[in-house]
Amino acid sequence: MLQKYRITGMSCSACSAAVERAASKVEGVKEAQVNLLANTMLCEYDESVTDDEAVIKAVKDAGYGASVFVFGENVPQEKEEFTPIKTRLIASAILLVLLMSVSMGHMIHLPTPDIISMHTHPLNFTLIQLVLTLPVIYLNRKFYFSGFMALFKLHPNMDTLVALGSCASLLYGIVETVIIIYATAKGNSDLAHSTAQNLYFEGAAMILTLVTVGKFLEERSKKKTGTAIAKLVDLTPKNATVIRDGEEVVIPTEQVKKDDLVVIHPGESICVDGVIVSGASSVDEAAITGESIPVIKKVGDRVISASINQKGSFTMRAEKVGFETTLSKIIDLVESASATKAPVSKMADKIAGVFVPVVMGIAIITAVIWLIAGYGIPFAFKCAVSVLVISCPCALGLATPVAITVAVGRCAGKGILIKSAEAIENLSHIDTVVLDKTGTITNGRPSVVSAKLFEFDGNEFKKIACAIEKNSEHPLADAVVRYCEGFDGLNASEFSSVTGKGVKAVINGENYFAGTESYINSVGISTSDEQSYINEIKADGQTLVFFADSKKLIAILGAKDEIKATSIDAIAKMKELGLKIVMLTGDNEGAAALVSKQAGIDEFVAGVLPENKFEKIDELKSRGKKVAMIGDGINDSPALVRADVGIAIGNGTDIAIDSADIVLMNSDLNSAAEAIAYSRKTMVNIKENLFWAFFYNVICIPLAAGAYYHSFGITLSPMIAAAAMSLSSLFVVSNALRLYKK
Repeated sequence: MLQKYRITGMSCSACSAAVERAASKVEGVKEAQVNLLANTMLCEYDESVTDDEAVIKAVKDAGYGASVFVFGENVPQEKEEFTPIKTRLIASAILLVLLMSVSMGHMIHLPTPDIISMHTHPLNFTLIQLVLTLPVIYLNRKFYFSGFMALFKLHPNMDTLVALGSCASLLYGIVETVIIIYATAKGNSDLAHSTAQNLYFEGAAMILTLVTVGKFLEERSKKKTGTAIAKLVDLTPKNATVIRDGEEVVIPTEQVKKDDLVVIHPGESICVDGVIVSGASSVDEAAITGESIPVIKKVGDRVISASINQKGSFTMRAEKVGFETTLSKIIDLVESASATKAPVSKMADKIAGVFVPVVMGIAIITAVIWLIAGYGIPFAFKCAVSVLVISCPCALGLATPVAITVAVGRCAGKGILIKSAEAIENLSHIDTVVLDKTGTITNGRPSVVSAKLFEFDGNEFKKIACAIEKNSEHPLADAVVRYCEGFDGLNASEFSSVTGKGVKAVINGENYFAGTESYINSVGISTSDEQSYINEIKADGQTLVFFADSKKLIAILGAKDEIKATSIDAIAKMKELGLKIVMLTGDNEGAAALVSKQAGIDEFVAGVLPENKFEKIDELKSRGKKVAMIGDGINDSPALVRADVGIAIGNGTDIAIDSADIVLMNSDLNSAAEAIAYSRKTMVNIKENLFWAFFYNVICIPLAAGAYYHSFGITLSPMIAAAAMSLSSLFVVSNALRLYKK
């Protein structure tokens, strides 16, 4: 079973690593993946061995909160609301300004009352700083609770580093205060004055305040990454008009039931999926499919939730309600994809798991080395605290999920549904695109354009052809039925089909066959006398359907499926991306060659049965190609699964989510080209984030430890270290937000 949980209490990648370890240790759990950005966890477990309660208990025992995720619950950030963070920050900043004016005002010649002057009243100077620092500590006590609790549970995190750095500065200042009190009592003004110069109260307050500033800005930026999901949720109207006892009644949308008659007025959003039973209108489906042009809908047509009715009114019968609607499935897909991890992030996750303990070790070693070197307690203390504070596991944890969340959400808004972060990474590596012809490159609705009859007159043949083909679901069968419209007078007493080849039907006791030339030949009917005609029709790009009775050929119909207006442009865009385009089709060589030439396709394979398409995928992969398969997601399911990335062409409702990694809601190949281009931009963004996260820590930790002090005389104060750490996380989030503009 795959279950999703809401996780609370996480502050950095070390936290997410701890949650993953705790959940993975539960017997029966196969895999656990935590998304730090969304505060969620995907957990796959064996229901016969464990359950939700065991997983939740394991997470809580590790020091974090957990609950089963409620679908559609749009809480992309921690449950702590934005306003309290802002209030805490403002109060901390005001106190910090006062504290800094007291502790460092004399350095910039600020007027300071003599009663709190360091030179004349060092004890008052010290006590006023302590009084101003303690409220800042209290306001930001969450860092202490979270950090020390994680430390005691042997899962230290970023809050642990902040708490240790701030607490160490506070305790150092308190010890110094005690010395000053003692010196003052003994009348030793020199000791009191010299000790007052090395207080670290402002360091304790500054660390907490600057980290809170960083968290505030980071949370504000992170909220923007979740706007795509929020917008999708907001697409569903709050109320719906249904017919009850012959009257229109307005009810909450969640109370609409299957088979309810729902009235849609002009300008209203459609609340559920269903079929129109009366009326007609034009419907804007842009929110779901990305298509900007409204679609005409009439009786019998299906409509999708979140579409907007234009001018007309209609009544529809509800078919899919609640979590079954297309919009609900899209929201679930986007949320699930945002919670997954790209393979590129695995190294960062491994490092994050040991990052905080390693940093704590470096801080201790730093202090010991400087003390042994004879630089004194204040210098060693400053370097150790700077190491604790400057280290940023947050940047490591956010590098991948922020970019993935932005990418998945932005693509969803364009009718491109991505199932996982892995799909984005795999898509960025694609060098070969395999396209199904019918319904993917072409419109998918061929029409009969030629007919040659050998036995019956036109009307009699149409009755027989309609009786044969109306039981088949093949697109060519639909073309034949439309060609025979008005002649549906016969029924087949028996019907059987051979996938990709043809059908057999018994009508009035006579056997009839319809299908490909090879199928007709296989039942003992020769087509050799018509080869000249057959070749001529094939050269025109027509797909042939042969009809025969048990003795002879009775007709040859030719059908054409026009190339979509957008396909040629989309294929050109793919080739600009350096992709090789291969077309697979069950059509004859002539029809395939014509479509291939018109669409600008590099290679094609004709006469391929649906069940054999995956063999071509295997062949390409065996040659070292990274293959994306684009098909209708039903007949092409085996090939979609076999490809490195399966992309299903959908129509807004019948989307093959199970087989494909990516679903195009608008049946436009331009969306596939856009998805490939955007996946590459997303991976570049992720690599930029990861580079920054590693680069920042590799450069800044030695700098904070004083590694450059002898060579360049450079050291960092804890205050500057705290500011740098906050800016590091903010940089990663801001960089990911640039994807919205690409």
